[in-house]
Amino acid sequence: MDRLLYISTVGLSNIDQAQTARAHNLANVSTVGFRADLARVMATEVTGDGYRSRVYGVNESGGVDMSYGSQTDTGRDLDLAINGDGLLSVRLPDGQEGYTRNGALQLDPAGRLLSAEGFEVLGQGGPIALPPVESIVIGADGTLTVRPEGQGPESLVQIDRLKLVNPPVAELAKHPTGYLVVGEGAVTPADPDVTVASGFLETSNVNAVNELTEILSLSRQYELEVRMMSIAEENDQAASQLLRIG
Repeated sequence: MDRLLYISTVGLSNIDQAQTARAHNLANVSTVGFRADLARVMATEVTGDGYRSRVYGVNESGGVDMSYGSQTDTGRDLDLAINGDGLLSVRLPDGQEGYTRNGALQLDPAGRLLSAEGFEVLGQGGPIALPPVESIVIGADGTLTVRPEGQGPESLVQIDRLKLVNPPVAELAKHPTGYLVVGEGAVTPADPDVTVASGFLETSNVNAVNELTEILSLSRQYELEVRMMSIAEENDQAASQLLRIG
């Protein structure tokens, strides 16, 4: 196979993957706490006989953009936004410990504290469950203080403390659920320095203008790769004609 055709084919595949990542980011521009996926391409030499003059791009896991979104005031007791670096811990359906910046929490009828997607929120001793309560207060350090149902304001009880973590960004990867993980079965210890703001939610960190610009740029690159494939075909036809003449 002509190396030019091979390079163009690989290029088209890489562009398609990058477009998928950009489109996914753009689709989540309004998703609370969403972290944008990064795309990265590594130049790799085409090896084989002859002079080594050509390279092609290989997609690598570009990681996750952990820059902050903005905080919006909701006034809801079970909403929280993380201040600065840090993540909220949950238990994913496959048993792994997952992490998120989406602090739109909820209670199910059994009193379990759940994430926006319905995953169990973890405390210092495991999944958090609350008794019937009149009110809930989430402290800056993640402490959950409740007023039990039927009790007065003097009857406040500290139930648990949210497990807030701050793993190295380089170790984070996206789980199929969209949550972040640090590895198969890996667990990150709680970080007491991570704080939260109760009654707020963090917006997505996706910049819609940047994503649209990248999508347009990738579309132009796609057209260029298709043109290169046409040139490779033309070169092949010209070479065949020369051989027939010879």
